[in-house]
Amino acid sequence: MRDTRESRLLLVLLIAIAFALITVDIRGGQESPVDGARQAAAAVFGPVENGVAAAVDPVGNAIGAVRDSGERHTRIAALEKENAELKAKLGSDDRNRNRLRELDAMLKTAGAGQYGIKGAQVIAIGAAQGFSWTVTIDVGARDGIKRDMTVLNGSGLVGRVTTVGPSTSTVLLANDPDFTVGTRMEKSDELGFATGQGDSPLLVQLLNGKAKVKPGDRLVTFGSRADKPFVPGVPVGEVVRVDPSGGGLTRNIYVRPYVGFTKLDIVGVVVQAPGSDPRDMVLPQKPKPAPTVTVTVTPTATPPDGQQAADGQKPNQNQTQDQTQDQGGVTP
Repeated sequence: MRDTRESRLLLVLLIAIAFALITVDIRGGQESPVDGARQAAAAVFGPVENGVAAAVDPVGNAIGAVRDSGERHTRIAALEKENAELKAKLGSDDRNRNRLRELDAMLKTAGAGQYGIKGAQVIAIGAAQGFSWTVTIDVGARDGIKRDMTVLNGSGLVGRVTTVGPSTSTVLLANDPDFTVGTRMEKSDELGFATGQGDSPLLVQLLNGKAKVKPGDRLVTFGSRADKPFVPGVPVGEVVRVDPSGGGLTRNIYVRPYVGFTKLDIVGVVVQAPGSDPRDMVLPQKPKPAPTVTVTVTPTATPPDGQQAADGQKPNQNQTQDQTQDQGGVTP
């Protein structure tokens, strides 16, 4: 439509009519004279509105979903953070409980052997001073630690102190190839020398080439002069293999150490040796074998077939007498 004077007058007229109809509709309320026209318009345009709504609603729902998704994402992020904190706390509690168990086991070992110990924690592991199997502990000269002191934990022999600093010390582990300790067999008292072999079992050379040894036998430290570097009676490990006796002066056996050298945490440095050799007292008690249940079956004697048949045909005298009395008869 061209923008002319007539078009402008028509627009003003239409607006005036619209306002007039609105005013009449409002004042008429439910009896409005334009109600019929409104219903007719609803009947015509209602399906169109429904169709448009059906087309538009998914878009609106998607927008709402995106907005709700953002809120859910924020909530999920908060929950994940809380879960991470809880897991960290639980992990910390588990580690603390594990350390308490290690400390308790070490104190029991020290108590059984009457060792005076200084508790320490492993703070580093790796090569030091040319040694391939060493750990660093968080106690040193300020704590009374000296070179050539025995180091143990709740399982047994860990190693010996080789270097001492003001607040830390280096421990040579018992599985290092440069590590050697005197050993004594449980009960038989056979003596030998154990040498570390890294991840492999300890190699023990028994001084008696004809010593009777079998897998499962246990060893403890023999001890050194003046208790340095080793105090006596510390558990070393169990025999897992025995080389055949070749008639030599010595005999080789292989021992699985009690200590797990790759998972050390709480250890103790023996700062005071026991007054007397604890011998085998520090070794844990061997589990008792389960009792064997013996079942004795006594067979029942079976009479011969002839006798059994005869017994089967022979009536019970008392039973026959009772039946006769019930019938009013007399027993002949």
